[in-house]
Amino acid sequence: MRLVTVGVSGSFPGPASPASAYLLQAHDGERDWNVVLDLGNGALGALQRHVDPLDLDAVALSHLHPDHCADLSGLYVYLRYHPERGGTRTGVGRRLPVLGPSTTADRAAAMYGLAAGESMDGEYDVRAWQPGTPVQVGPFELEPFAVYHPVEAYGIRVTGPSSVRPGERVTLVYSGDTDACDGLVEGARGADLFLCEAAFQEGRDDGVERGIHLTGRRAGEAAAAAGVRSLLLTHLPVWNAPDVAIAEALSAYDGPVAVATAGGVHEL
Repeated sequence: MRLVTVGVSGSFPGPASPASAYLLQAHDGERDWNVVLDLGNGALGALQRHVDPLDLDAVALSHLHPDHCADLSGLYVYLRYHPERGGTRTGVGRRLPVLGPSTTADRAAAMYGLAAGESMDGEYDVRAWQPGTPVQVGPFELEPFAVYHPVEAYGIRVTGPSSVRPGERVTLVYSGDTDACDGLVEGARGADLFLCEAAFQEGRDDGVERGIHLTGRRAGEAAAAAGVRSLLLTHLPVWNAPDVAIAEALSAYDGPVAVATAGGVHEL
């Protein structure tokens, strides 16, 4: 399994990165598979450096804040109006699986500006997460688990074939947006790679209401409690210093820690 951190900027796009978008790739012996976890503001442009959007096999959304789902609108245009492979040219809609919270279909249609009663069913096959129920996409197994955020939100546990240890399967866990909660620890249990948000900073953001974001320290605490093998911090807003987030995480977790960068590639 290969992880490409397409967009890593927290809460909005930054000058060096789109908002949240993480491309997972694997080969099953017959073909390549491509799944995107979240598709926030600006991510569709950067995604095209790594894969043709028409070759996506699924989009999996942690929640419906714009920095995690806004580019569903642009992707819809790409799938529908591409001059060679688009639905209007071929006469056959793409029906790309879009996995997400219970209101995903309505939110996607509203963002695009469709009239009441209209849908994106021609290009999207929207399916609501059922916590604890895995979804199979080719060689990937995606299992959502509820996390602590002001809206319906999920972390996603992904199991797939290792790209560095042939014949083995590995697990990546994506936190989505969350504050500390038992569900996060259980969902991340034993992960080979924990892709975890760290949008807040100790001291500076202590007065902000709980239930919004993790700090580097709280991400490290969750990683330690879950016994993960490595921690990759992400979703840092532009005003956060990566070295501060790493130092906070290392105060609670003694495994490998890094901060995700736009376009970074990680082989599991």
